[in-house]
Amino acid sequence: MLSGYLTVRQSCPVCAEPLHHQRADDGPAYLTILIVGHLMAPLLLFVFTHWRPEPLMLATAFTVGTVGLSLYLLPRLKGAMVGLQWAKRMHGFGGALPVE
Repeated sequence: MLSGYLTVRQSCPVCAEPLHHQRADDGPAYLTILIVGHLMAPLLLFVFTHWRPEPLMLATAFTVGTVGLSLYLLPRLKGAMVGLQWAKRMHGFGGALPVE
């Protein structure tokens, strides 16, 4: 579905479903911030209260962890957002439903 890190292809290479009308916009970034924040904040508190590492070491480790987790989740959440739009027939996916 993605041709680059975050670039959505014009169409699916397997089934030729057009993907050009997807509207993921800022949704994947917001979800990434939400997930990473909810994972890293309690972990930061736990590490700080149990081991009391040096502040520079703590900041360095959590900065690397936060950036790494964000870079890992962002393209996956973008694919999930486009997939959700496709499944819900939003923004032009699937056209109009047939009237019975």
